[in-house]
Amino acid sequence: MKIRIGHSPDSDDAFMFWGLASGAVESQYEFEHVLRDIQTLNEWAREGRLESTAVSVHAFAYVADQYALLRHGGSFGDDYGPMIVAKRPLSREELKETVIAVPGLLTSAFLALNLYLPNPKFEVVPFDEIVPAILEGRFKAGVIIHEGQLTYQKEGLTLIEDLGQWWKRETGLPLPLGVNTVRKDLGSEVVKDVSRCMRESIQAGLANRGKALEYALLFARGMDVETSDTFVGMYVNERTLDMGEEGVRAIREFLRRGAEIGLVPPVEIVVVD
Repeated sequence: MKIRIGHSPDSDDAFMFWGLASGAVESQYEFEHVLRDIQTLNEWAREGRLESTAVSVHAFAYVADQYALLRHGGSFGDDYGPMIVAKRPLSREELKETVIAVPGLLTSAFLALNLYLPNPKFEVVPFDEIVPAILEGRFKAGVIIHEGQLTYQKEGLTLIEDLGQWWKRETGLPLPLGVNTVRKDLGSEVVKDVSRCMRESIQAGLANRGKALEYALLFARGMDVETSDTFVGMYVNERTLDMGEEGVRAIREFLRRGAEIGLVPPVEIVVVD
């Protein structure tokens, strides 16, 4: 049986799936890694296209009927996360009147922006084009994700707000960004076994950090080893093995607030071990 796993072509996701890609995890399934940007994966999840996929926590609200949410593989920003950046400092009032480049309507970054700044003006821009678009003057500000969080200062940009820090101040919780899911119609036994394989893949990467990081660098989009290692450490850690009750609580609160402002439908969160 072939299981297509969708994940972003990023070093942190590659690190998580090194165990599966390298054969370090034994499985009866043939795993095919499907690499796409998170906005595409979010849209595909709404179609139920892949057997297993990473999705934004924001997008999960729309696919919870089709996909089981796993306790492992989640990405959380604990006092850090997507960032609003610009060429120069902008006040909150200026930001309200600014068209902000965002990486996708179903991304958790977009939901976090709306919770921070109600009804923002925005335009969707591919995540890896946001920094260049600001530097070129096409936008005054943008929300950056992935490695841009570590490199924006080198590009000469200014931090307006770290949405992960803002969320921590607001709630005391880590900001939930992405989760791993498996399609429910595969049946409970398949869901359980695919879940095991993914958990063991993360464990294998953490236990063989050097080898997994070497593999992850293939997806680092020009990041040096030190920066890539820092980025992987931000989003692949013990919380990735098990989000714990705090992680579940953070997801529930994030989506509850999203529903409160009408950006996502109400959803009951059930997490599969």
